[in-house]
Amino acid sequence: MGALEGRVAVITGAGRGIGREHALLFAREGASVVVNDLGGSNSGEGIDDGPAQEVVAEITAAGGHAVWNTENVATWDGARSLVRQAIDDFGRLDVVVNNAGILRDGFIATLSEADWDAVIAVHLKGHFCVLRHAAEYWKAQSKAGNQPHASVINTASASGTTLPNAGQVNYGSAKAAIAAMTLVAADELERYGVRVNAIAPIARTRLTLATPGMGALMGEPEEGKADLFGPANISPLVAYLATEKCPITGRMYAVQGGAISRLAGWHDVETIETDAVWEIDDIAARLPH
Repeated sequence: MGALEGRVAVITGAGRGIGREHALLFAREGASVVVNDLGGSNSGEGIDDGPAQEVVAEITAAGGHAVWNTENVATWDGARSLVRQAIDDFGRLDVVVNNAGILRDGFIATLSEADWDAVIAVHLKGHFCVLRHAAEYWKAQSKAGNQPHASVINTASASGTTLPNAGQVNYGSAKAAIAAMTLVAADELERYGVRVNAIAPIARTRLTLATPGMGALMGEPEEGKADLFGPANISPLVAYLATEKCPITGRMYAVQGGAISRLAGWHDVETIETDAVWEIDDIAARLPH
C-alpha cells in the first residue's frame, strides 16, 4: 500500500516541472489526482490543455487515477471549480498542493503594472483562491462531524525569504506573502483537521533555468550520478507532508539538492529601549547600523 493510498489531491501547475513530478509520485503512492495546469508560457500567456492531459495519460497508463483540469486558479470561479471537480469526481478532497506559478522578471524602476499584477495574481491570489475554497469544504465536513485529516502544501521561494533576488520584486513579494499566509492558515485551519506547510524548492525547471545564474548551479548530473537537482527530488518531501498521519503544520522547508532545511521567519536580533517618548536624535545615536 502506498503512502497516499485513498487520498484525493488537487495539484496546481502539475503539467510540467515540479508539479508534474508531484502528480506522478502522488499517483504512484495511491492518491487520486486532479492535475491542474493552464498550459501557458513561462510568463503565463496562452492556454494549452496538452500538458495536463499528458500527465493524466501517463498516470492512467500506469494504473493510477487522475483527471485533468485547465481552470485558471488566479480566478475565484476557476479555483472553486477545481476544488469542486475533485469532490465530484473522487468523492472527497484531502490534499491541496499549490504549485502554479509564472515569471515576469523586471527591475523596480521599469516593471510594468501588468507584469506586477500577473505575477501576484497567479502566485498569491492563486494560492489563496484554491486554499479558500478547499477550506470552505473542510470546515463544512468538520461541522458535519466528518473531521478531515487534510493537508495543504504551498510553494514559496528563497527569492521571497532567505535570498532576495534583484529583478524579482513581484515574484519575491508574492512568495514572501505565501510564506506568511501559510502560517496564518495553519493557525486558522487546525481546528478543522487541516495542516498547512510550505516548501521553498530549488530544482531544474523551465522557470528556474530562465533565471540568470541558476543554470550553472543546477547542471545535468554526470552519468551514473544521482540527479539531486531534478524536479523529482522535490516531490518526496511534499508527499510526506501530504500523508494522513504526518503531524507537521505551520512549517516551511527549503529543499534543494540533497538538503532539506527548516526555515524560520522574522525575529528580534537587536533592540533599543527607552523609558521616555522617542526622540529622533536618540534613535539616530542608538539604533544599530
